[in-house]
Amino acid sequence: MLALIKLSPVIVLGVLMRLGLDILLAAPLALVYAILIGMIFGGVKFNDLMDAAIENLKHILVVFLILQMAYAVATCFMETGVAASIINMALSLGLTAKLVAVVSLVVTAILSIATGTSWGTFAACAPIFLWLNHIVGGSNVLTIAAIAGGSCFGDNIGLISDTTVVSSSLQGVVITDRVRHQGVWSFLCLVGGAAAFYFAAVNMGLPDTVGNANEAIAQIPQTVWAALEEKRPAAVTLLNQVRAGVPYYMVIPLICVLVLAGMGTNTLVCLGTGILGSLICGYFAGTVTDIMKFLEMVQSSFADAGSWVIVMMLWIGAFGGVMRRMNAFDAIAKIVMSCVHKVRHLMFANGLLCLIGNAALADEMAQIVTMSPIIKDLTDNHIKGDEKALYKLALRNATFADAMGVFGSQLIPWHVYLAFFAGITYAVYPMAEGAISLMDIIMHNYLAWIAVLSMLILTLTGLDRFVPLFGLPSEPEVEHVK
Repeated sequence: MLALIKLSPVIVLGVLMRLGLDILLAAPLALVYAILIGMIFGGVKFNDLMDAAIENLKHILVVFLILQMAYAVATCFMETGVAASIINMALSLGLTAKLVAVVSLVVTAILSIATGTSWGTFAACAPIFLWLNHIVGGSNVLTIAAIAGGSCFGDNIGLISDTTVVSSSLQGVVITDRVRHQGVWSFLCLVGGAAAFYFAAVNMGLPDTVGNANEAIAQIPQTVWAALEEKRPAAVTLLNQVRAGVPYYMVIPLICVLVLAGMGTNTLVCLGTGILGSLICGYFAGTVTDIMKFLEMVQSSFADAGSWVIVMMLWIGAFGGVMRRMNAFDAIAKIVMSCVHKVRHLMFANGLLCLIGNAALADEMAQIVTMSPIIKDLTDNHIKGDEKALYKLALRNATFADAMGVFGSQLIPWHVYLAFFAGITYAVYPMAEGAISLMDIIMHNYLAWIAVLSMLILTLTGLDRFVPLFGLPSEPEVEHVK
């Protein structure tokens, strides 16, 4: 009973989130409750709990710098034409009904890496590809599922995604190391997802009519433009750039960021290169005409990051420190340890815990910040090995928290992700409302199914050793201890 009481702040946080409270309100309330529980049932003094909260925050201070830079890069890529160039390059190839879903998946995957936002990517691409799909007579459910899955791809591997940054920092790993660790696996998941969408389209007998992006954008109703202007103004800017056209060389800033990341360059340097590159290329392309306005845009992005993400991290970081100080997660550790006997069993359990936490909280960021300390403690306290081997396990834990958060969200009907995607879909393409359900989208989101199931299966069976850079160390290199 005492163990359950100590764990109850997590339950309170989950209940508050399910009731619809923003995490900026739910986290402080859960923190206050956790402090009371720690003092009354944990026998810990108030000052000790506060010291633990502050100590926990020290480990994530660098995250705030990265998050601010990430928000700035995302805004620069959306506003200067980097994102539009990606879409135009794909659409210039000419799309048929059989290929709309496949290209939607690939373009949104690349765009989500470039912008670091799944919600923004979905809002920007849904109007284009759903109306293009309408013109060529494609499958609505396949295209919606492809846009949803692709939009989440960058959230799991993008350098500038807040979920990538936060999940990596909470495990104490370098973001570029994390990207290299899962890079080949992520690419294989994307290829597998694209193949699945193509074969599904062929099996449906979809026609070979070629569509046109300008015609698709022209068919977007004025009510849709008004809705996007109110909810996602960046999507309107992107659509206008796609319609007007931008030089293909605007993709250079994204390529530079990806190349630097692959070389293991410091994350802040990678992000700074993205900002500078978008300024230079945008100046030559004519999308940047005033350097001061560009700098004001960057400054505004810094403020946007601080207005929600950083504040949220402060509250959640403090909450995690208090929970650790009163050993609140010991009960979960005992349950898990009674069921596992090998390192791979424990790592598999970590993945399941993240997926279950995401289903319980119905919010990927809440899951990341809540479950990350739990799986980190389980790994640190019950696996022995050299520093290099343990670092690989930390990389996998960071990938677990992120992947089970963003991809797992696509398989949970009550998740806020799906609610947002459905809302945008019905707003930009009214014909889908009443005709396509959330379960239809879930069943056809092949990328999400492949990502979630493959990660769990590869981890449990040890087959991840056949995926370059993705294999985990095995016994006796690492040792499982009770």
